Amino acid sequence: MVDLHHHLLPGLDDGSPNLETSVAMARIAANDGITHVVATPHANNVYTFDPERIARLIVALRSALESEAIPLTIASGCDFHLSYDNMQDAIAHPRKYTVNGGDYLLVELPDYGLSPHLDEAFYELGLAGMKPILTHPERNPTLQRDPKRLADWMRIGLLTQVTTSSVVGQMGRAAERMAHKMLADRWVHFLATDAHNTESRPPRMRAAHDLVAKKYGTGYADRLCTTNPMAAFEGRTLPEQEEPLHLYEDAPELTRRWWQIFWKHRKTDQDD
Repeated sequence: MVDLHHHLLPGLDDGSPNLETSVAMARIAANDGITHVVATPHANNVYTFDPERIARLIVALRSALESEAIPLTIASGCDFHLSYDNMQDAIAHPRKYTVNGGDYLLVELPDYGLSPHLDEAFYELGLAGMKPILTHPERNPTLQRDPKRLADWMRIGLLTQVTTSSVVGQMGRAAERMAHKMLADRWVHFLATDAHNTESRPPRMRAAHDLVAKKYGTGYADRLCTTNPMAAFEGRTLPEQEEPLHLYEDAPELTRRWWQIFWKHRKTDQDD
């Protein structure tokens, strides 16, 4: 399995505080069946995103994992906050914050006070060559109350990542309900741990994978935990997805047809 959202690097944010904890988190991940991890430190008004420091920490962590014989492939990414300064910097440097230097960008929303112009922000990131992935929408109180906003963004191509602990009920009832509504309607493209430590936010995917497989099908679980995230990890186009349910019920016919056209074109590009 591939974990696209993981605060593994030591001393950068509210994730791992030191190398010892990072190694312990990596061991938990590997023992759970995770083979690849994208280390995604925050980039917001609290934590500065420093690519050079991140690169040094990844080298040190890879060395530590090799010495401990922990079979985990590490790449860099970012938990990207949609501030004005971040947006301008990302548009000027499209590969600075993305998953493994590719096209995919993990985007984090504030819990409250969502701008009415977020669709424009996602569009601008796309014009700059990035593919935004919205992290843990099921945990956002605003979207829990008004999932229509998420539907509007998905209609223009936004991808979504749900947290594994939400799926298994460890992030509260509201997050669990929304996660399973999204899963049932095929609104989810990735599952990831958003791990921060070894105790309250550990890097485990297996339980969520198995629950999704039981409730919604093994193929869907494998797509969310392995196929789709590996494509993002390697910078490839996602394979053709199942058509989401209830996404276009209140949308014009032209919008409803967009999904089929979008994935047909993506599949054609991939075949070429």
